[in-house]
Amino acid sequence: MSTIFSDNPQIGLASSFSELVNTHFQESMNAICWHRNLTGDFKEIVSKLQLKENVTEVSAEDLLALQLSEEGSIAREIILADLQFLTDFGASPSLNLLKNYDRDEEFDFISTDVYSYHVDRSPIGTDTFLCTYHGAASDLISNDQVEQKILIPEIREKLKKLHDGPESEFDTFLKDCFFDLHYQPKSNAQPINLGLGHLWRLAVDHPEQKVLPCVHRAPVEHDGEYRLLLIC
Repeated sequence: MSTIFSDNPQIGLASSFSELVNTHFQESMNAICWHRNLTGDFKEIVSKLQLKENVTEVSAEDLLALQLSEEGSIAREIILADLQFLTDFGASPSLNLLKNYDRDEEFDFISTDVYSYHVDRSPIGTDTFLCTYHGAASDLISNDQVEQKILIPEIREKLKKLHDGPESEFDTFLKDCFFDLHYQPKSNAQPINLGLGHLWRLAVDHPEQKVLPCVHRAPVEHDGEYRLLLIC
């Protein structure tokens, strides 16, 4: 297993899907990795899927309709098994063929798109699952290596001007616009790339959460290369 994962107290390691979903987040550990070295040709699957939008959802039926080599078929069976694992667990997984996400260019001093380090939030107890099969992989970063953007003085002042309302409603404004979910890496920050083929479970900000939510971001895509990403 990768030492960068096993030596990091933020990351728990699992050897099966059951262990992935049944291991409890605790203390600084807010990410768990089912570490896998997958076989199969995922690039072949990407080459035969049709991109309809910048983010195109791919169904199990779409996968089954592909004419694939033996290596491509192995990759397809792995994806279908992951989809089934998560569905049986009660999650709603989505397989995406991805050229790029929309960018948030509304403000020059703060970004709220997925390329910015952020945490996920939910009104109910849940987790984020993701696995990159092909293309650039996401990054996570330790909570002590980031600063919440809304607490950075120059950003906070600009947000107050943007709010232009009663100070008593400022925190609600930040939350309603999702500004409070985004983080700025500190100068000494060392992001961890999630790699290809590993299925990750990340802690989400919700009312029952006992640990800090996991700070992560989508990667900048490689030129001319689509991503194949399982997420829920």
